[in-house]
Amino acid sequence: MELIYATEKVRRLCQSTNTAAKLFGGKKELAISLAARINALQSAVNIKDIIVQKPFHFHQLKNKKGKDLDGYFAIDVKSRSDPWRIILRPLDSDKKPFVPCHIDEIAEYVEIVEIREVSNHYE
Repeated sequence: MELIYATEKVRRLCQSTNTAAKLFGGKKELAISLAARINALQSAVNIKDIIVQKPFHFHQLKNKKGKDLDGYFAIDVKSRSDPWRIILRPLDSDKKPFVPCHIDEIAEYVEIVEIREVSNHYE
């Protein structure tokens, strides 16, 4: 799958374990898990390959606290017990978001995703 990063900062974070370790408070194992998740996303043929991976806990996000998260999804960086997640959005072949985004109907066709951020779910 093709990955597009929302910002240069997000790209650096996802492509450098040293940068990621700083975000994770020096926890190198989280940085390695992030790199593995990014690798899995890149290796996937389409988003369905990610959805079916139970350990990734792929789930749709809801609008909360003024954040517009329609069409965004998340996967865990490491596990459900860890608060870190990767927020992503499926894009069509023109690199535009699906509106509306019915993931069950488009999963087999999504070959491009935008990584919006890596964030602590509880912050």
